[in-house]
Amino acid sequence: MKLKLLLLFLTLSLCSVIAQTKVSGHVYDENNQPIPFASVLFKGSTEGTITNEDGKFYLESDETWKALVVSFIGYEVLEFPLTKKVNYDLKFTLKEEAESLTEVVIVTGKQSKKASENPAIRILKKIWERKRQNGLNQFKQYEYDQYEKVEFDLNTIDSSLIKSKLFRGMEFVFEEVDTSSVTGKTYLPIFLNESVKKVYGDNILNKKREDLRGNKNSGFSNNQVIIDFIDDLYSEYNIYNNYLKFFDKSFVSPLSRTGVQTYNYVLSDSAFIDNKWCYNIIYYPRRTNELTFKGDFWVNDSTFAIKEINLQASKSANINWVKEIYIEQEFDVLNDSLFLIKRDYFLSDFAFNKKEKSRGIYGKRTTLYDNYKFDEAKDQKFYDKVVYNYDKDVYNRQDDFWEENRLEALNKDEIGVYKMLDTLKTVKKFKRIYNLGSILASGYIEFPSINFDYGPIFSTFGFNDVEGLRLRTGGRTYFGPNDLWRLEGFVAYGFRDDKFKYGISGKWLLDKKSRFTIFGGQRRDIEQIGASLTSSTDVLGRSLASNAVFTAGANDRLSNINLTNLGFSLEPLRNFEVRLDGSYRTISSASPTFSLDYNDPEAASGVSSEVNQFESRLALSFFPKRQMTGFGVERKEKNDGFARLFAQVTRGDRDWLNSDFNYTKVQFSYIQPWQVGGFGRLTTSIEAGKTFGEVPLALLSVVPGNQTYFSIYNTFSQLDFYEFVTDTYTSMHIEHNFNGRLFSRIPFLKKYNLRAILSLRGVWGELSDENIALNTTSNPSQIPLFAPDTRVYYEYSFGVANIFKVLRLDFNFRGNYLDAPDARKFGVTGSFGFFF
Repeated sequence: MKLKLLLLFLTLSLCSVIAQTKVSGHVYDENNQPIPFASVLFKGSTEGTITNEDGKFYLESDETWKALVVSFIGYEVLEFPLTKKVNYDLKFTLKEEAESLTEVVIVTGKQSKKASENPAIRILKKIWERKRQNGLNQFKQYEYDQYEKVEFDLNTIDSSLIKSKLFRGMEFVFEEVDTSSVTGKTYLPIFLNESVKKVYGDNILNKKREDLRGNKNSGFSNNQVIIDFIDDLYSEYNIYNNYLKFFDKSFVSPLSRTGVQTYNYVLSDSAFIDNKWCYNIIYYPRRTNELTFKGDFWVNDSTFAIKEINLQASKSANINWVKEIYIEQEFDVLNDSLFLIKRDYFLSDFAFNKKEKSRGIYGKRTTLYDNYKFDEAKDQKFYDKVVYNYDKDVYNRQDDFWEENRLEALNKDEIGVYKMLDTLKTVKKFKRIYNLGSILASGYIEFPSINFDYGPIFSTFGFNDVEGLRLRTGGRTYFGPNDLWRLEGFVAYGFRDDKFKYGISGKWLLDKKSRFTIFGGQRRDIEQIGASLTSSTDVLGRSLASNAVFTAGANDRLSNINLTNLGFSLEPLRNFEVRLDGSYRTISSASPTFSLDYNDPEAASGVSSEVNQFESRLALSFFPKRQMTGFGVERKEKNDGFARLFAQVTRGDRDWLNSDFNYTKVQFSYIQPWQVGGFGRLTTSIEAGKTFGEVPLALLSVVPGNQTYFSIYNTFSQLDFYEFVTDTYTSMHIEHNFNGRLFSRIPFLKKYNLRAILSLRGVWGELSDENIALNTTSNPSQIPLFAPDTRVYYEYSFGVANIFKVLRLDFNFRGNYLDAPDARKFGVTGSFGFFF
């Protein structure tokens, strides 16, 4: 998942009933070596934790405890009296058991993978056998109530932060500082979001539906950006799955069938929990720098269902901007054989680096489940039904609703967040910080008093060989995230060509149920029209290739375009869109060194340099499993792991508006991301198209070259613009991001958390003799017309991503057609981005 909202999230940086017992310290052996994964419990309870890789721990409880028990397999149990409520920086030394000196089990070493030698593996296999018989999977239908609260906290609060200029005038916020029960660090709550849902599911139909009954957050109830960010940040997961996806990364679950190859398992203890005899198993990764956890779980001895589990991401895990991930799940015993999740706690520590003292932001999610019902069948239409209206009442529930529907009462800290934010919103300095974060996240400067947004600010400056320096100003109407209509436009000026450009567009959602929308616009601009194979229908859209400051070779093959568009779209079925529109375009070369001339018997000179063409277009799009957020004319995609299928028929007609050509163009594209377990993410795409009829170069299908130094998916990095021109084409792109899987196995590289990316792309196409003849003139600026028809043109690349956490470099190689004039055999491209 991209981190475009992390900037907003960090700029927000601007008490629970005080725990009765707090303990922190280190556990060592007699040689003063730290003992990782040692068990630390309050005596007489199941409240405890395990030490980290450095033997460090922190433990907290709302109750008062008199003693602490520290244990580890192969060592004597140590009992330590707690004479004070707060005991920090304790040091424990464990002694080896006398009877086990000749047969000590070292939990930090490699454990046996064989069930015959390791009892933990035997238990793990029983979990695999029974996992589909545990939980909701054993019922045909289910429903339950879900309450969720998400809290963001600024952590590592110290005197230097309190006295900093950032918080000058806002010192009152530090009255809410408390200590984390997981990490032992001080933190300041700065945001709280609550939601209540009714969840329905059908395991036969493989359908699920969630009805949002209420949503409330501290101070930002109308900011859909923050609400969407929260929903996207904390996705659902099932610990029984082989892989757990967090922050767009697939971690190997400790209950995975591949877990034996990834984790060491040790049977540590057994005890009664809720009158059920359970085994305790400790697990920890076999290798560093992989997406793994450490922790322990309690499993029932008869059903082999998980009763409790905690997971803590390895500090060496190849993930950015997240220093800590900690998860706790508790399961309730409804009867002798039914264990259902009762409580899920998720803590993440967002920071720029993973140093112990680095300051960051906690993201804490607590989810509670209740009122389970089973095998009450509902019609399939019930699950396919979509809510089309934005219900403001859902986001403005009164206090009595929350008192009735909260499954867990707010503590003092959480109540304080609401009060603090109400006060903080009145502070001008905080408003400035918040507004800056909003600008960086959305790209727009808001003027709410006139319902107008200025931007996008990142498009203010541009450059190309025709316009030189380009300045752009623009904006959009904005009454709220669910506006039924929206207008936007821009004005731009090029200093080299001394010309103004402009564009304006509008859209209006007339029916929410079918999403029937009318749209239209007009744009006069300079464009690189050969930047993609699939035609764009966005009036104001402009490719990156049109604004390249530095390019491999001249970037002068640009076109003047005057486009007018009008049409409508609708969504008759969920995620299936139909679009019908008509457009009129005038296209000519924008550079004296680039020719779009074609032979025209009707022209006085026999040659024309401008195309005037009306097109009607029918486009069908399907996005299976896509989730959207919002109810207005513009919505946002909530997820990104879905396929994108697109088909389009375009008809050019000379009988309309005195157009120049008759033709029909058919196009298809299919983009599919694949999550390949712990081996990363594969993305594939296929494009195909054919033009029936004779058309000039401006209307042909140009294989998208890439002369910029940016890595752009679905383009060919070693091709120049217009190097290949076709009227029939088939293209394929394959890209696999290993997410650190390869580099983590190389000793001298794994510490850098680099990520390997492999790509292969190819295209075949042809150009008819008739179209070659039409476009062959005596103009010396005419480009040679070639198509990759003798063999498939291909490129391959090897990329290294996550350089300094934000940089990706691709090393691109041209596979064939090496004898073409000025062929670029090798090139380096790159890109920047915030990714987890």
